[in-house]
Amino acid sequence: MKIEKIQALRGPNIWSIRRKKLIQMRLDLEEMENFPTNKIEGFRERIEELLPSLITHRCSEGVRGGFFHRIETGTWMGHVIEHIALEIQTLAGMDTGFGRTRETKTPGVYNVVFDYIEENAGIYAAEQSVAIAVALIENKEYDINACIQKLKEIRERVRLGPSTGSIVEEAVSRKIPWIRLGNNSLVQLGYGVNQERFQATITGKTSSIAVDIACNKELTKRMLHDAAIPVPMGDLIMDEGGLKNVVKKIGFPVVIKPLDGNHGKGSSINVNDIEAALIGLEHAQKYSKKVIVEKYITGYDFRVLVINNKMVAAARRVPAHVVGDGECNLQQLIDKENEDPRRGYGHENVLTDINVDKDTLELLDKLHYTLETVPQKGEVVYLKSTANLSTGGTSIDVTDMVHPENITMAERISKIIGLDVCGIDIMAENLTQPLKESGGAIIEVNAAPGFRMHLAPSEGLPRNVAAPVVDMLYPPGKPFTIPIIAVTGTNGKTTTTRLIAHIVKSNGYRVGFTTSDGIYIQNTMLTKGDTTGPISAEFILKDPTVEFAVLETARGGILRSGLGFGQCDIGVLTNIKEDHLGMNDIHNLKDLTRVKRVVLDSVKKNGWSVMNADDEYSMRIINDLPSQVALFSLDENNEYIKKFAKEGRTTCVYEEGFVTIKKGDWKIRIGKAKDFPITMEGKAKFMIANILAASLACYLYGFGIEDISNSLRTFIPSAQLTPGRLNVFKFKNFKVLIDFAHNPAGYEAIEDYLKNVESTKKIGIISGVGDRRDEDIKLCGTIAGRMFDYIIIRNEKHLRGRTEEEINGLIIDGIQASGRDVSYEIIPKEIEALKHAMSMAEEGTFITALSDVISNAIDLVQDYQARELLEDGKI
Repeated sequence: MKIEKIQALRGPNIWSIRRKKLIQMRLDLEEMENFPTNKIEGFRERIEELLPSLITHRCSEGVRGGFFHRIETGTWMGHVIEHIALEIQTLAGMDTGFGRTRETKTPGVYNVVFDYIEENAGIYAAEQSVAIAVALIENKEYDINACIQKLKEIRERVRLGPSTGSIVEEAVSRKIPWIRLGNNSLVQLGYGVNQERFQATITGKTSSIAVDIACNKELTKRMLHDAAIPVPMGDLIMDEGGLKNVVKKIGFPVVIKPLDGNHGKGSSINVNDIEAALIGLEHAQKYSKKVIVEKYITGYDFRVLVINNKMVAAARRVPAHVVGDGECNLQQLIDKENEDPRRGYGHENVLTDINVDKDTLELLDKLHYTLETVPQKGEVVYLKSTANLSTGGTSIDVTDMVHPENITMAERISKIIGLDVCGIDIMAENLTQPLKESGGAIIEVNAAPGFRMHLAPSEGLPRNVAAPVVDMLYPPGKPFTIPIIAVTGTNGKTTTTRLIAHIVKSNGYRVGFTTSDGIYIQNTMLTKGDTTGPISAEFILKDPTVEFAVLETARGGILRSGLGFGQCDIGVLTNIKEDHLGMNDIHNLKDLTRVKRVVLDSVKKNGWSVMNADDEYSMRIINDLPSQVALFSLDENNEYIKKFAKEGRTTCVYEEGFVTIKKGDWKIRIGKAKDFPITMEGKAKFMIANILAASLACYLYGFGIEDISNSLRTFIPSAQLTPGRLNVFKFKNFKVLIDFAHNPAGYEAIEDYLKNVESTKKIGIISGVGDRRDEDIKLCGTIAGRMFDYIIIRNEKHLRGRTEEEINGLIIDGIQASGRDVSYEIIPKEIEALKHAMSMAEEGTFITALSDVISNAIDLVQDYQARELLEDGKI
């Protein structure tokens, strides 16, 4: 077997709109295509022994053990690999369950699709699932435990932490979109101008001054003391002399901790003699030159969480420990404790495994214990100096037991320090009494406090502490997204996108839009190139200045990674025509429709799908979409338009020269098509179709008829505004048209336009595109033969595996099939072809260059224009 390709889909995709995170592996079974599982001796027994938990996979049988039954009766290896990939992720603490395995048009080659939690882990699972299958087929050993551990390590390395993850989960439950910024815990909620950012539990609203104060333990202590809040006696020291002076003043026991430490690093607690104090000083100064020495407060370690100045949770924290049974030594007790199903690697479970480290050994040494020591029955032996859950500590929820005075004090502390998310560490016998009565004190105030102890305490009620964070970032009534109009289709996407963006901008919005020639905010190009995929969409949605997004969305990005957004307000499908067929398992228009409809399937339920009533394949799916549907057509008498009119539904049509919105039989005319410059005085029907699509989308969003009309009148086609979209350059004796038409439908649109162009001779410069089917390349040649008097064939920039001779031969065959006696010649380089065409132009000649290298062609023609004007003394 051979893995041909592994792709990570990160947004709505052809397999699922709801399940956005999928691995798609293209797998060639090679000789295994001839060996279903029932023909591989012992396979059932070996897979059941290696992965017995697969018994829970019901498969299509719908019953426990259904997958094993399928193996026994015979199934193909792609299906087996899908289930293995799902199961090894689940065993590594990433619950997954969605999978699909489908054979492609190439015999023996399958797309194996399954969901993932962490992308890198999903890719590793794909690779290892094949390796596991091979080992099972060949009856070889495979270390499944090492595989699971590796998956856990990948998961812990790349996953969001429990605090960050909980906020994301809460946002998702409210349908708030999110984007991870980089590889750490920096996350954006919402889109564009309505975004909010946070990292761990630091939010965009967190004061940097407050964080600085919280990180400076001495300053925090002084501010709290000055506000009459109980804090331990102590002082800031830098050397042995300072240590001895403070100890002399406050007496033992003491706590020694670095001034700038966090998570308990460098801290020593309950220090009772000067020798231990000197060791504690040395340990603390590994983290900070300045060290705090303060009186050790007896009692329990409590954490109180305050969000937006309101107490939301409190927990008692207990350091990692074991309880003696009088029989087992400490190492055995630790091993037993780690067998608790609530414990796991990293953050996978409620509790973390207890690992023996330097801190553990130092604590045991103070007790004159080793790992071989057998504690007495009932004796509690602490293994860590701090109560952090990440080192194996436990937590007990005490939220409902906190005395009102302590609640008020905690909320006051959050305001004194200035933190919007504030973790307050308290040492006290209890929190049921006011601290002034219990003798407790505030030990620390923490910025970016961890949520795990509250989300999943080892005892007591879990608290959804992520909810008040999201409430704070997005109070009732505050929007979290921006309007999104997504445009897809075969032809007309870019112009329709630009038209919509122009209308939106003209109506006062700061618009960001993506096209096949670049990413724009307002009319400023920020990135050049084909930017119609999910990365480009995300670029716009991450920009904090964008108020409205218009996103051209091409098939390539959908197939490669899925959509770059979860939902859109309006989806526009311009048409579905023959283009790029035979690539990426898209072999016919039915396959292509499945790709294009991903955009429409992502439209919000109360949003709109704008569709072309003149397009056969678009109309095949109008009754199978989750959103409302509106149609546009160049023919008012189109059968679908008439049906929608009877039903009182909204359409946009070209009738009697007008662009018109129809609601039932009621007409609202936007304006005469010939008055909109992009239509070339009404001669370019395909441009009228683009206007219909754009006008309908903008009308449905809520823009007024007059605003749409005025915007269309000010949309002036040019090489700058619409490069490669019907760009006409006028010379003294001839004209040059440059257009990006590159498929039969595009050629037919140009043919229709040229019928309305008067000229003495029509010269065409064309090329074949290497990744089209033979019949598509021939058909382009046939259409060219019908519309041009003379043809120059140049070589396509992207041959994509074909030879120049092969492509040119197909074009020539097409020209000869046109039924006209058309002369042609081959000039390989586009620039030379253009120069030659202009040199042979006579009075009234109309040259049409159908070009994939738009910028080069435009630059050359504009340079010729400038020279002609210079020669005529006009510049």
